[in-house]
Amino acid sequence: MKTLTIILTDGPYISQYAEMAYKIASEALKLKVFRVNIFLYLDAVHVPRSGQKPSLFADTGRLFQELAERGAVVRACARCAAARGYSAETDGSSPDYLPGIKITSLYDLAEMIKDSDRVISLSR
Repeated sequence: MKTLTIILTDGPYISQYAEMAYKIASEALKLKVFRVNIFLYLDAVHVPRSGQKPSLFADTGRLFQELAERGAVVRACARCAAARGYSAETDGSSPDYLPGIKITSLYDLAEMIKDSDRVISLSR
């Protein structure tokens, strides 16, 4: 099976990129044509924060949690997360994040890209 990696840099409600990433990843998983990696970089590390309750938009954190439950690998940049106040346990989980999404090294992004057949970057 081929691998798709999506790199997201925008926060959850500053643009439609988070929802676009969700739709692309969801369809790839549904069709069973790609393994899916999603790497949250820069302000995108806010996407999986638990407790978000947007009134006019989809809860992107829950959408990404659903992707992880369906088999997508969803990771957030450790340096970006730390700079924005998110902490990580030794296993990469975070008390600030929804389950299934881990904080990891930027080196993991390099591995994701190296192992991917397709890479999509959603950023401004």
